[in-house]
Amino acid sequence: MLVLTRKEDESIMIGDNIEVKVLDLKESQVKLGIVAPKSVAVHRREVYLAIQAENAQAASAAQEIDGISNLIPR
Repeated sequence: MLVLTRKEDESIMIGDNIEVKVLDLKESQVKLGIVAPKSVAVHRREVYLAIQAENAQAASAAQEIDGISNLIPR
């Protein structure tokens, strides 16, 4: 893990096209701005994990449907 210290209005670059900028500092919160191409998904971690769980559940359901359809003679 890379650990960096940034002040308000400072930023870091990830690769050539993703910028993470510190917009505001208040008590125990940091407000970040992220500039990234539309092709790069940017989510809060809890939203990302929920999406991953939903995708895994959908894939599992699709496999169950495929398994059931193999039982039906054609």
